Amino acid sequence: MQTFRFTALLALAACAGAQEKGILLEDLTWQEAEKILTPETVVVIPIGAESKEHGPHLKLKNDFLIAEYLKREVLKRSAVVVAPTVNYHYYPAFGEYPGSTTLRIETARDVMVDICRSLARYGPRRFYALNTGVSTIRALRLSGEVLAQEGILFRYTDILKVGEAAEKQVKQEEGGTHADEIETSMMLFIAPETVDMKKAVKDYHPSPKGGLTRNPNGEGAYSASGIYGDATLATRKKGEIMVNAMLDGIVKEIEALRTEK
Repeated sequence: MQTFRFTALLALAACAGAQEKGILLEDLTWQEAEKILTPETVVVIPIGAESKEHGPHLKLKNDFLIAEYLKREVLKRSAVVVAPTVNYHYYPAFGEYPGSTTLRIETARDVMVDICRSLARYGPRRFYALNTGVSTIRALRLSGEVLAQEGILFRYTDILKVGEAAEKQVKQEEGGTHADEIETSMMLFIAPETVDMKKAVKDYHPSPKGGLTRNPNGEGAYSASGIYGDATLATRKKGEIMVNAMLDGIVKEIEALRTEK
């Protein structure tokens, strides 16, 4: 039965003129969706902020661009159904920087729960959040707990862990996790036209208190630029290594979910 469903998925992708193993849910009619939204289907839900500060050298839509790139690559590698990208979630650390948005943690939790519940009505019981954030994990963990009570498997990317080995290989900055050497390198590989390296700076003032602040006397890690790390060390080659390693890890997690009991 599972082989038949994958064949149907590939046939639909071929009819759409695609070269991928997977398919975008948004490209289907409801009759086509009915054929492939089954208990064997793995549904991938990308998450990427489209309005969140990333320093003076990267766009507010930075995470969204990463999510869109990763989902396109996952489509090539895995027989999954990819749902539309969620472009708002839980990002409380950036509220002092204009243009940044965040949902309340309860709202972020429930957004994913409601999406999965809706699609689970038609058969799927396995969902993977292709997550590009760090603070998002708190809310995603809560989503998973709610869905588990309903017999729905919900897994998500921990971007710090999935790229950890590659990061140790390429990282030169003393520390940082946001709009830093690593994230800027990834963007130089994924979408170099969106990066202005002339505005990249080092801005790293670690603090035990969470979040970033533009106030040197404020609560959290002080960052006048919105960068947390050293963006000046970024290179395209580092980004290529990071992105490919992350993709390998993400695909492995998706395939593990496919056979999880």
